[in-house]
Amino acid sequence: MSDETNECTGRVLVLVLPQVNLLDLGGPVQVFDAAAHFGGGYRLEYVGEADGLRSAQGLQLAGLAPLPTTRPTAGDLVLVPGPRLTGSDRLVEPAVVRWVREAYDAGARVASVCSGAAVLGEAGLLDGRSCTTHWSLTSAMRERYPRARVREAALYVHDGRISTSAGISSGIDLALSLVERDRGPELAARVARELVLYLRRDGDATQISPFLKHRDHVQPAVHRVQDHLAQHLDAAFTLRELAGVAGLSPRGLTRAFTAVTGITPFAYQRQLRLERARSLLSGTGLTVEAVAARCGFRDARQLRRVVVDAFGVPPSRLRAPLRPTA
Repeated sequence: MSDETNECTGRVLVLVLPQVNLLDLGGPVQVFDAAAHFGGGYRLEYVGEADGLRSAQGLQLAGLAPLPTTRPTAGDLVLVPGPRLTGSDRLVEPAVVRWVREAYDAGARVASVCSGAAVLGEAGLLDGRSCTTHWSLTSAMRERYPRARVREAALYVHDGRISTSAGISSGIDLALSLVERDRGPELAARVARELVLYLRRDGDATQISPFLKHRDHVQPAVHRVQDHLAQHLDAAFTLRELAGVAGLSPRGLTRAFTAVTGITPFAYQRQLRLERARSLLSGTGLTVEAVAARCGFRDARQLRRVVVDAFGVPPSRLRAPLRPTA
């Protein structure tokens, strides 16, 4: 099966393991549930080796679909929340490892939260790939899976159809990123706003999209303008037109927008356009001219100039590298 990302089916199979950490499970699940509520088309299913199990925090979980009767297909997402690892040589039951490997071979995407990366490692899915996990596990991951390229100080990493995230709450960041990749940044931003998430960057400046940054405020007029700009990236607006969206005067909009985001509306628009351009350049085969048109730049020359200014490389260097095929 090719490692190219398959079209998202919206089916999310949540692999619930014994001693699962509840926040690793609940945080990402609530992101997908909120996205479904807003029309994202996600459908959550919970699977496990046994019908019932106990979480690491002592909560009994039941009603899980058995692995042998659950068959992932191309474009499905298998989500592996992190369990509390025991430190034994056999980290994961062989049946679970086999099921995850078969899911990937069938064309499903596989994403882990925190220690869930061990499941992917046991299945051989991290060989030759960039990945991450909880900071306390990175050394052990490198030792146990020497062919994996384990990254530190990253909230999450996408490598082909494999995605991994760091500890605990970064599973929420990963889920938002997957929603953005599947359904677009507008829906991801709406979910983040609904869940009242405080969005921040870590040391890796590319981990949180500008579509999600600057949304951790409760100013509805500014949210309306941010939504409007995100939904019309290829359109040109005057400050007066944006002020009309906000229901404020032009001066009032500039003052309110800057107060809660730290930047002007047009600086924010430029960040959105640049991020969408980066995403299209790295994730599609569109020409530079087509990307420029979709993102509101005058022409390919202007896009090349702003990309070089922002990233220090021309658009051609943002194209995705070849990925492993197994």
